[in-house]
Amino acid sequence: MRRNPRRLAATAIAALALIAAVSARAIADGGGSSQGSSDSLRSLAAQVGLRVGTAVIPYDLDHPDYAQIAAGQFSVVTPGNEMKWQVVEPTRGTYDWSGGDRLVQFARAHGQLVRGHTLVWHNQLPDWLTQGVANGTISNAQLRNLLHKHITDEVTHFRGEIWQWDVANEFFTDSNPSGINPTDFWISHLGTGILADAFRWAHEADPHALLFYNDYNIAGEDGTNAKSDAVYAWVKQMLAQGVPINGIGDQGHLDTQYGFPTQMQQDLQRFADLGLKVAITEADVRTFVNDPTSQQPTDPLAASAQAHYYDDMLKACLAVRSCISFSVWGFGDADSWVPGTFAGEGYAGLYDVNLQPKPAYSDLQQDLELAAHGAPHRSGSGA
Repeated sequence: MRRNPRRLAATAIAALALIAAVSARAIADGGGSSQGSSDSLRSLAAQVGLRVGTAVIPYDLDHPDYAQIAAGQFSVVTPGNEMKWQVVEPTRGTYDWSGGDRLVQFARAHGQLVRGHTLVWHNQLPDWLTQGVANGTISNAQLRNLLHKHITDEVTHFRGEIWQWDVANEFFTDSNPSGINPTDFWISHLGTGILADAFRWAHEADPHALLFYNDYNIAGEDGTNAKSDAVYAWVKQMLAQGVPINGIGDQGHLDTQYGFPTQMQQDLQRFADLGLKVAITEADVRTFVNDPTSQQPTDPLAASAQAHYYDDMLKACLAVRSCISFSVWGFGDADSWVPGTFAGEGYAGLYDVNLQPKPAYSDLQQDLELAAHGAPHRSGSGA
């Protein structure tokens, strides 16, 4: 991700007073000891019809403490990897739905909805597919047919179980101006029209699922709003053409070394004004840490800044009636993708490496408590 750097100090200092006021009760209750307890994130969010979610790696559910938090605190779950093409069809024609099926079963048992992630992306594709395209044994015409089959087969398999599908993921450039990336695997072989086709195919397979375009830096995180502008222009055009797009997902990957994207609420609202649902789909807030194992922030103000960024991100969602879900990309630091992707950074989740809730958890809890007394109530599917 490329963002214009703006240092954290002023924001963090302002946040320090806020975090100092966090109640001891909120920290103590963050373990999710009972599903749907009155002060859990999911129960508090339900008062305004909002779903609060997390990405889940299904094998982590074997750990009772992890499963307890996943069930007790969150009302929607997203598979971290288990619905990506590389996982569901590692060998051509041979499907493995086990990880996704397990998560769906867990969600059903705990009164949760499921976000499907993701149908069309340039990353985590099966080797047989990318190698076949590279060596010419899979032509572009065959590639299009394979993608159609993949979308149809996967959406059909999970039909009726998925609330929101991330149909297309990360197709726009990080440049200014931004636009659909011409070097993207799918675009370079099949052209820009493949995006509209993907939404049509997904809708044919499950007419009741909400279909989302999902990307990062599309709510002002790039400092210029160029990427958001490009996605807005594109989705407006798609809607005018009757393409069945129901929502826009902003991933919400933030970093305390950069300023908070102050246009987030306005960007979410303008997508909503097109008649779309919006969602924060992969929220986390990383900062510099001492090492990737213990993930202790190196700046004494970073923990406060992290909580403040989460706080502002949730408030942006709460202020927009059409923001129907707020999901974090995993809740525990021990399982976070951040240390392996951003050298020297971590501490990105709501819970630390020992699954203890952080000040960020308490900030979200307090925001949701207050939201019941003034935030617009969501309605429709999933509320």
